Amino acid sequence: MSRSRTLLPVFLVLCLLPLAASAQTAREQLERFSEGLETLHAGFSQVVVSGDGTVQDRSEGEVWLSRPGRFRWEYGGDFPELVVADGKRIWVYDEVLEQVTVKDQSEAETGSPLSLLTDTGRLDEQFEVREVGETDEAALLELRAKSLETQFERFLLGMADDAPLVMIMEDAFGLRTEIRFSGIERNPPLGAALFEFVPPEGTDIIGALPGWDEQR
Repeated sequence: MSRSRTLLPVFLVLCLLPLAASAQTAREQLERFSEGLETLHAGFSQVVVSGDGTVQDRSEGEVWLSRPGRFRWEYGGDFPELVVADGKRIWVYDEVLEQVTVKDQSEAETGSPLSLLTDTGRLDEQFEVREVGETDEAALLELRAKSLETQFERFLLGMADDAPLVMIMEDAFGLRTEIRFSGIERNPPLGAALFEFVPPEGTDIIGALPGWDEQR
């Protein structure tokens, strides 16, 4: 089954709670949320919708984040998938296909909303940023990636009560991915093993980088 989960998951991406719209801007709330953030754990639900409104995928799972540059997304359901960033590489493991794709993390994160949580100082460097008002739930920030090599062209980040509520990502073909987070834990203790990945025996490895075996 085709999945639109490869990062974006990012986002990191991002996260959570409903409440009345705040008078504070989305960017101000994002800055406060990111300040002092070292680790994060949350549940999430994700919906992928095509340009004609057809729901292509529904999934849910958990996400963990540790600065600098490490994260883990676990998707459950009939098609479990795992995305792990260890600080150097991003591993996307499809349990059903017994296949893992590995990418250089610095290249994969270019223009990714995941970087927002870990380094808001790069926001204007990587995105065209615009406040787009409020809904009953959240203040909205629109981000358009400056890089032509990013997977998604446009992002909407909804912030509420100084925490991310929803991230909506749109690509050039009109495919929309919406991620909502719940139960955010800020700065929980996280073990290093969460951000390590060793392919199970017999797994097909796509895009393995030179020197990986020597660095295991």
